Amino acid sequence: MPYFERPDASLHYRLDGPEAAPVLLLSNSLGTDLSLWEPQMAALTRHLRVLRYDTRGHGGSSVSPGPYTLDQLGRDAVALLDGLGITQAHIAGVSLGGMTALWLASHAPERVLKIAPCFTSAYIGNPEIWNQRIANVVANGMAAVVEGVLERWFTAEYRAAAPEVMARFRQMLLGMPPAGYAAASAAVRDMDLRDALNRITAPTLVIAGRGDMATPPAHGEAIAAGINGASIELVDAAHIGNVEAAAAVTPLLLEFFTT
Repeated sequence: MPYFERPDASLHYRLDGPEAAPVLLLSNSLGTDLSLWEPQMAALTRHLRVLRYDTRGHGGSSVSPGPYTLDQLGRDAVALLDGLGITQAHIAGVSLGGMTALWLASHAPERVLKIAPCFTSAYIGNPEIWNQRIANVVANGMAAVVEGVLERWFTAEYRAAAPEVMARFRQMLLGMPPAGYAAASAAVRDMDLRDALNRITAPTLVIAGRGDMATPPAHGEAIAAGINGASIELVDAAHIGNVEAAAAVTPLLLEFFTT
């Protein structure tokens, strides 16, 4: 497993796909690791050089002291591109990863070809809810929040129909370092990109889930409305829609990034 060393963190990453193909950077959601993107990998790697990495505090990346900021997480992504000698890349992200994609397109536009912020928001709000969740995780560990998180991530119908997927994501959440989850939760809580959207010039495809309670379709519509020329697609899924609605999301991403 390759790692990229930052001054204060070690970032676990993986590169797949043809070496000469355009690079697509994929950023994971809060509480997941780079395996989040497995449903898309077979299709994407036929045409693109796919760079996945674990957000600071997640998966195989190190847990540096928090709280984290979106600016910090965005700079991690830029540094990873720098370290691998990648001048420009397409960017896609789910939830926190989508926020990172928006940050990159607005703060490092020269590095970005196209972006697909998925199941995400430019402003999440509700700081007290986040403060309560952070305090609960710090005091009681990931087990205290895992079932509630899964209920927000996937629709009831999908949870009932896909017990093996639910078991995998439950284990992923339970394996998350509580300190990393809490630190990254602070980045979501404090993030506000609403005034940055009009600076984004990269072609943008927003994907939102009709059943997403964490970042409802109105959040995706606000992103698309704030970025000149952006388009939006709605799929039948909750928050981790690239998994629940992979059959819809994968071709949307493939067409957008290869045409």
